[in-house]
Amino acid sequence: MATAQLKLDVRNPGPTVSIIDIHGEVTGAAETPFMTAYEDASTHGARTIIINFTDLEYMNSSGIGLLVTLLIRVNRQKQRMFSFGLSDHYQQIFQLTRLNEAISIYPDEAGALRAAEK
Repeated sequence: MATAQLKLDVRNPGPTVSIIDIHGEVTGAAETPFMTAYEDASTHGARTIIINFTDLEYMNSSGIGLLVTLLIRVNRQKQRMFSFGLSDHYQQIFQLTRLNEAISIYPDEAGALRAAEK
C-alpha cells in the first residue's frame, strides 16, 4: 500500500497573516502534520490563516473532516480561515459540503491577502 505524500509549508506574508501551502495529498494520515502546521502558523499572532490548495493532488472525505477540525480550532481562536487555489472539482465539494460558507474561497493568493487586510 502506498503512503500518502504530503508536505506543508508555512509562510508569514504579514504580521497577522499566515499561509499554509499544501503539496500532495490530504487524507486522514495528514492530521498530525496539518495541526503542527496550524500551530506554526498561529505562533506569530496570525489572525487569518490562508490555506493554499494550488499544489493539492488529492483530498478524500477524511481530508475534508480534517479541514472541519482545523476550522473549529481557527474559530475557537477567533481567527479567520481563507483559501485559494482550489480546482473546480474541490470548489464543488466545498459547495456541496457548505465549507464555502465557513472558509472564504479566493481565486489567487493576492485576492486572499487583500481580503485578509480588511
